Amino acid sequence: MLRTITFLSIFCLLTSCSNGENKSVMISNNDTTTTNEYTYLALGDSYTIAQSIPSTESYPAQTVNILSAENIHFSAPEIIARTGWTTTDLLNKIKSSPPQRSSYDIVTLLIGVNNQYQHLSEDQYKTEFTTLLNKAIRYANNNKKRVIVLSIPDYSVTPFAQGSDTAYIAQQINLFNQINRTISLQAGVNYLDITAYTRMSVNNRSLIAYDGLHPSGKEYAIWSQDLAALIKTITDY
Repeated sequence: MLRTITFLSIFCLLTSCSNGENKSVMISNNDTTTTNEYTYLALGDSYTIAQSIPSTESYPAQTVNILSAENIHFSAPEIIARTGWTTTDLLNKIKSSPPQRSSYDIVTLLIGVNNQYQHLSEDQYKTEFTTLLNKAIRYANNNKKRVIVLSIPDYSVTPFAQGSDTAYIAQQINLFNQINRTISLQAGVNYLDITAYTRMSVNNRSLIAYDGLHPSGKEYAIWSQDLAALIKTITDY
């Protein structure tokens, strides 16, 4: 059994309060976009920006690279995300600094782990996730099939969570995913369940980044294969 991580260490890992590795919002340079390139907006938190590993190994970056290899070309993804963000934080950022474009060919949304970690209510998550999803749909030019919600990863299997009530964490992740899945399917958008992939790391530590919490590039590569395949099926590419 790995030694228990102190509360302060856990807090800093989720919020990147002092390690200097916190990645803020990353915005693509639209000047490089050509008429032959599709656009992609990724909304989320630390899982979207690939906390603790190079941003080139994030799932948005790897997904567009996979598609590019198949002659489906995207401009650099525009990413609005930050470590530690809850649904409230993401809503506030979109309000204060909206995406650069009015519409995108693909919009992904992955948010909620920090709501669970900070013990925010399920009702708040339902309300704010619904608002975020509606915004995502609008940014996809109201084309619901161009919106993809990713499920929340399960960090209970990581070294970070050892010493905590991992069964409770997993139960809570399942509950929050049930909420976002139900809302997504009712709205008519696509839903990509990646949670099972994150649970594979209990037997394969190469799927976890050096911080003992976030996914590695190898884990994101698994998500990216599924995401790229889904994008191909829901578009006219």
